[in-house]
Amino acid sequence: MSFVVQHTLVTPPAPPCRWMFFLHGILGSGNNLRALARRLVDACPSWGIVLIDLRLHGGSQGAPPPHSVAAAASDLDVVCTRIPGPVAGITGHSFGGKVSLEFLARQRHKVRLAWILDAMPGPRSGGRGSEGTLRIFETLEATGKVFSSRQQFIDRIVAQGHEESTARWLAMNLERQGEEFVLRLDLPGLRAMLDDYFVRDLWTVIEHPPEDLFLNLVIGGQSSVFDEAERRRAEQAAARSEGKVQVHVLPTAGHWVHIDDPDGLFNRMRASLE
Repeated sequence: MSFVVQHTLVTPPAPPCRWMFFLHGILGSGNNLRALARRLVDACPSWGIVLIDLRLHGGSQGAPPPHSVAAAASDLDVVCTRIPGPVAGITGHSFGGKVSLEFLARQRHKVRLAWILDAMPGPRSGGRGSEGTLRIFETLEATGKVFSSRQQFIDRIVAQGHEESTARWLAMNLERQGEEFVLRLDLPGLRAMLDDYFVRDLWTVIEHPPEDLFLNLVIGGQSSVFDEAERRRAEQAAARSEGKVQVHVLPTAGHWVHIDDPDGLFNRMRASLE
């Protein structure tokens, strides 16, 4: 029996004509993008949105190895068979953005619209631009997995120099087992996925997009994920694409574009879904 990642449907009042996958970043879950999904479905009721918990995240624990960007994209093939209609769009943030590009590169589904949110398509030596994420991994790997309370976990994360908001976000991965709280993350598997993310090169999807695909690349103006040369490469690809690729820079947003500029992102996405 095939492994099936956890997925939740966000729907308008009437059955939608088409569906879009929403993919979160590393250490997150589908719920990270629920507010944006709800706004878009309310504004564009011909669309439904599928919030995915990528393998080893949220409710998608226990996925078989290997753990990679390609494996995460393959998991979506099974979800496509469970959705009551065509999957015509995909949106991915950060790690989920690269999984989205891998899914598009395979060309097994007739996806017509893609939104890639602050995910640089190419390799990033040493995890450049994701130093904060790497530091979180180091903290989690050194902190242990069993805690007497949720607050104890939060306090330990904060004591290592992280923001309390980050600690509370990470605490969503705790699972109560009797009197204890256990971190349910498969850290070695997640580390393998992150390592693969940093070396995978998917620029070809931006520079030679599949036929009939309209691809939008969103860059946070305050984010360090894209350097100047990479941003210029993306803009050059868009200029050559005859309208198939667009680059949207949100000047005030950091890496978390859907949190830092929710209205700017929503307005751009709504226009394309309409």
